[in-house]
Amino acid sequence: MKLILTAITFLGLLIVACKNNDHSTHTNDAVVITKTEAGKTDTAKKSIKAYVQNKIGAAIFRIQYHSPTVRDRVIWGGLVPFDDVWVTGAHNATSIESETDFIINGKKIPVGKYAFFTIPGKDEWTVIINKNWDQHLADEYKQEDDLLRMKLKPDTLDYNQERLMYDIDQWSQKEGNLLLMWEKLKLVIPVRIAD
Repeated sequence: MKLILTAITFLGLLIVACKNNDHSTHTNDAVVITKTEAGKTDTAKKSIKAYVQNKIGAAIFRIQYHSPTVRDRVIWGGLVPFDDVWVTGAHNATSIESETDFIINGKKIPVGKYAFFTIPGKDEWTVIINKNWDQHLADEYKQEDDLLRMKLKPDTLDYNQERLMYDIDQWSQKEGNLLLMWEKLKLVIPVRIAD
């Protein structure tokens, strides 16, 4: 009987330890942001830790960020100024991580973790992949650390995305999109897995 109780106690402790060490989300207390449901508003004032992870072909991509809300504020040209480098989230720089080399706009990006910045404009945005992923806001941003800069025109959403949201969309075994959606704006960044 004592042996059985010891075995049960050991199994219980093992289960608790495994749960406490579950790193399947690759983040601490981060959540997955979803599309704003019609008629629902998010009144939380703080920007929350968020992430998205998905595959394009066999390659796993992860995006980690802090997600602010609209809360009846003017976002583009207001909270997020035009023509300034933005962390494309809140607090720390948004990071993109891939387990394989990938290509954006003809530029090969090696396996690794990178900062994702943008420079929003009225009609066109500059998308930036920067080597220094561990940054607070754009305080430490240096253009000489950029691996990629490209221009993109944003699309318009047909609904109001209350909380900043990223997504990773696969549309073939080698190609997909990194997506940013907030307020009425959608930015689509085509990605291809390197050969």
